[in-house]
Amino acid sequence: MIRKILLLLEGAALLAGLLVGFAAWQQYTALHQPLQLAEEYLVDVPPGATPGGVLNRLEADGLLEQAFWLRLYWRFNLPNQPLHSGEYRLTPGFRAIDMLDLWRRGEVLQYSLTLVEGWNFRQVRAALARETRLELTLGELSDAELMKKLGLPGLNPEGRFFPDTYSFVRGMSDMELLKQAHVRLKNVLAEEWAKRAKDLPYKEPYEALIMASMIEKETGVPQERGEIAGVFVRRLRIGMRLQTDPTVIYGMGERYKGRITRADLRQPTAYNTYTIDGMPPTPIALVGREAIHAALNPVAGSSLYFVARGDGSHVFSNTLEQHNRAVREYQLKRRADYRSSPAPSRAP
Repeated sequence: MIRKILLLLEGAALLAGLLVGFAAWQQYTALHQPLQLAEEYLVDVPPGATPGGVLNRLEADGLLEQAFWLRLYWRFNLPNQPLHSGEYRLTPGFRAIDMLDLWRRGEVLQYSLTLVEGWNFRQVRAALARETRLELTLGELSDAELMKKLGLPGLNPEGRFFPDTYSFVRGMSDMELLKQAHVRLKNVLAEEWAKRAKDLPYKEPYEALIMASMIEKETGVPQERGEIAGVFVRRLRIGMRLQTDPTVIYGMGERYKGRITRADLRQPTAYNTYTIDGMPPTPIALVGREAIHAALNPVAGSSLYFVARGDGSHVFSNTLEQHNRAVREYQLKRRADYRSSPAPSRAP
């Protein structure tokens, strides 16, 4: 009897050993199988997807076999490893174990979207809507509804996002990218506000942001930003209207067709600084750090006027008489290649 039991135990142990060996071989074979790829392939892992679900999908698509053993490998060898959503690039020659190693490291493809200095919020929304690799959630939301969804109810969106290049993975939402840009703007504005010059005519950082947006639109020449700020600040201090064309253009909205007339300068809007005192009610564009720094650190001097030369730079004048001479020289006798701003270095 004891002999029979021992024989049974030996047989069970042998069978168990064979089964373990078979499982180990099957798993090794599954892990080292080459993926069926003739060219580069992108695996899209949506938010909430599980390794098992993605493996089953790839097996159904004919990219691999023995998904069962790959699922077991992940479950027992990487039990606490999350599968990051996004896209994973697979290339010919990849084995299943190489793909799982990509998943383990979370090496998802990164894309980027650039928000450009000087853009208005309408242009920001258009750029987001064109980026189909984002999850587009803004749709037909009004600006007010968008700001409420962003957690900023009642605030105007213009100028409240920082122009920069933002990285994202497929499936990230347009709202999440906007949140990043807003937080970045808040941080940059706070940093520059802490380093501001004394006795500025701003009650709060938002007013400096409005000023910076006018500077951003007036010049792209870095060394001029402080001088432009100086002119505007001096005008505010003596109660002189700012009279800056970009605010007129912004107030015209879709009526602006590439040029402004004397009638446009006289047409009252909330943004026409030829007809209103002080600054407009909101920024008129996205603002970079340099323009914010200039608004908070204006260059000292006595100039109250400036006019575009036509090459993107400006002539600064202390008196109206000097300014009128500059206008006659650079505005009334415009060069053939006249530009009020520098030639763009990149396409928006």
